[in-house]
Amino acid sequence: MPVRRIRKAYEQVADQLRELIVTGEILPAQRLPNEATLAREFGVSRATVREALRVLSTQNLLRTTKGTGGGSYITLPTVDRISDYLSANISLLSATENVSLDEFLELREMLEVPAARLAARRRDPTHVHDLRAAIPESPLRMATEDQFVLNRGFHSALVLATGNALIAIAAQPIFSVLQTNLQRSTLGNKFHKRINEDHLALADAVDAGDEDAAGGLMLDHLAFLRPMYEKAWRQARRPAR
Repeated sequence: MPVRRIRKAYEQVADQLRELIVTGEILPAQRLPNEATLAREFGVSRATVREALRVLSTQNLLRTTKGTGGGSYITLPTVDRISDYLSANISLLSATENVSLDEFLELREMLEVPAARLAARRRDPTHVHDLRAAIPESPLRMATEDQFVLNRGFHSALVLATGNALIAIAAQPIFSVLQTNLQRSTLGNKFHKRINEDHLALADAVDAGDEDAAGGLMLDHLAFLRPMYEKAWRQARRPAR
C-alpha cells in the first residue's frame, strides 16, 4: 500500500489562511487576530500558528509590524513586489554560476522581442508616453547612473505596454540582473548614444503600431548589447588579485 503523506498542522493552517486571503474573505490591509485567538479558532498551538504565519510572510501575503497598532496585516502580491522577490533570488542564483549568461540572454530575447511586438499591436497612448518619458533628450550630459535608471525604465515600460502582467513579472528580474552587471563595467558615450537611438526607434515603432519593426528593432538592440554583457560578465567573475 502506498504511504499517504499527511500535511503538517502549520501547513494546513497556512493553506486555510491563504484560501481566505485569495477568495477575499480576509481583505488586504486587514489585521489578523493575535496568535492566541488564531490558535483557539484553528484548534492548534500558538507555535503552529506562528509557523503558519511565517510561511505566509515568506510568500508576501503578510507583513508584521511591532509596537502600538502592531500585528500581522494582509498583503496581496503585486507585479513590482513579485519582480523584486524574483530579482533578488535570480541574482543570487547567477552569483553561484548555476545559471550562465547565455541562459539569461536567451530568455531575455524570448521575452522582450515578442513583448515589443505585442506592445506595438496593443498600442496605447499612455504606454507610448511612458516609453518616451524614459528616453533622455541629452543622454551624454547625464551621469552614468541616471542613464542606467532611464534605460531600465524604458524596458520596464515596454514590457508593461504589453498589458500582460506575467510578461512583466518574468522579464523585469532578468533585465535587472543583466543591467546590474553591465552598470559595473566601463562604457563610453558611444554606447549610451546607441542605446538612446535604439530606444527612440523602438518607441516610434510601438507608436506606429508596427509589430514587425518593433520586434526586429528589439532583436537588433539585444544583439548589440550581447558583447557588452559578455565583457561585463567576465569582469564580474574575474578573481580578485
